[in-house]
Amino acid sequence: MLYFFRLLLLLINIDQETVLNWFGMEDPNNQRSFSPIVENDYSVTLSGVEVESSTNVSLETLKLIVEGLWDKIQDGLTLADIENVLFFILFIRFVILAIRYNLKTSLYITGIGLFAAYLWYRHLIDLVSMYRSILIKIPFLHKLGMDAVQLRSLHRQAVLTDLKLGDNVHWYNPGQAIYYAFTKGIVDIDPETGIRHYIDPISMVVSNLNDSDQSKIIVLYYKIYNKIVPTIYEMCSKFWSQLSGIAAYAVITRIGKRYCPYLIRWHWTFLLIIGMVEQIFIYFIFRVSYFQSFVLVPQTKAYAATTKYVDQNLVLQINALNVLIACIVLAHIGLILFGMFHAIWGQYFYFPFFVENTELHVGPRPKTSLYSGGNTAWQDTEEKEKNFNRFLPKLWYGWFGRGTQKSWKITTIFKKFIAGIFKKLKKQFRR
Repeated sequence: MLYFFRLLLLLINIDQETVLNWFGMEDPNNQRSFSPIVENDYSVTLSGVEVESSTNVSLETLKLIVEGLWDKIQDGLTLADIENVLFFILFIRFVILAIRYNLKTSLYITGIGLFAAYLWYRHLIDLVSMYRSILIKIPFLHKLGMDAVQLRSLHRQAVLTDLKLGDNVHWYNPGQAIYYAFTKGIVDIDPETGIRHYIDPISMVVSNLNDSDQSKIIVLYYKIYNKIVPTIYEMCSKFWSQLSGIAAYAVITRIGKRYCPYLIRWHWTFLLIIGMVEQIFIYFIFRVSYFQSFVLVPQTKAYAATTKYVDQNLVLQINALNVLIACIVLAHIGLILFGMFHAIWGQYFYFPFFVENTELHVGPRPKTSLYSGGNTAWQDTEEKEKNFNRFLPKLWYGWFGRGTQKSWKITTIFKKFIAGIFKKLKKQFRR
């Protein structure tokens, strides 16, 4: 299977142009040349002939990717940019793990990381949808807010289409499918007259009753079909939309704990726990934005209309609230992106109080499995003994949870290099 993967790599021409095209960038080495064609002593310029030359992947490619991504970020972050980076990381990780282990193991590990990152990405979309009116006002996140507005409008249009026609019902919505099958199956429309006839058993029983009995039952009959049944369906659909996430979590991570990898259970539980605290900040932002839009701004306009001057105190309050809203929103979205990129790499991170509660539910990481993910230094016995004796927990456990006791090799080499220079200087002064 490993030989098949090597053959696949040979079939794919992975050069600088291919990598740059993944991110939607142009290769600066591409050259366009126009060659003339001589026919009957006339020189004709043939436009559109391109001679493209692309180099192999190198450090220059990485430099071009960083510069291109920086230029894109200058214009604003979008959901498409986040997706491109995520799938590029996933592809690089898949190749590295396939070389290190084999194709099957690499597929399993990257699939687990993709599922964990998808949980964070869905949470990011929900968060961006809630913050859409605020993100539009922030220059750096303006495009992200526009993406959220478009997603919401598409979702609303799909809901309206489903309500009108019922033709876009999918298999993963069984309640909706049963409802539309029931409502459309009991109705027969005459093609000539256009009259609707109900053909369900209850309707046929009612139609065979006497006129006196029908007059008593018909009111209740239409009330059940036109009001009670749609109301019950709407209540059940809203209840299911609120409960479906918890139900899926319970089935996959609790009932199917034996078959669910630890990385997915850890990140999913962490998301559920922080969701309880997120609501405080989300509603705080909504209340501040409401106070700013419907209290301070009208007062500023009224004061300017009566005195023809601008109240600087009100302007200062509005600007201060803008800074407060921007800081909280950026910190919130930054935390979600931080967790999402840890998940796509198959890693963990430490956040005080939340991680401890998460691991009370999912337990410690199994260190013998290849599919359990990266490092969790805070679960080590030595770290626990050191940190639980303190009043405040340790706030930083290094990048990707690797711990801070053992420094990186690069920093160790740099420290040794600096120490060697100082030793040589001391020897020179001693002489």
